[in-house]
Amino acid sequence: MAPDRTRRKTTAGPPADRSDEELAILGLCPGEAVRWRPGNGSRWLAGTVTRRECDGSIGVVDARGASRSLPVERLHVRCAGPRGGVAWEPLTERAGRCEQLCLLDDPLAPPDGP
Repeated sequence: MAPDRTRRKTTAGPPADRSDEELAILGLCPGEAVRWRPGNGSRWLAGTVTRRECDGSIGVVDARGASRSLPVERLHVRCAGPRGGVAWEPLTERAGRCEQLCLLDDPLAPPDGP
């Protein structure tokens, strides 16, 4: 007898994507505006965040729709300036602030004081 070669339908969806949670650790969310320079002295290129890659880099889509994977150190994130205008901050600075805030939310941390 020949084995049955029909495909079975599975009801399980794709594996859970933890990319959004991993972006939140850095203070990012999908769709957020970022910029980077391809080299020293070149102009800034703009894009939007899509995901966190397996190697720790950030997945970005540029204005033409091309996907890129850029290290955290090369990205700047759009933020509000001191007077409400558009400003850019390095992602490493934002990630440093967000990672420190996550430490305050640790439920297993011992209580302060006696």
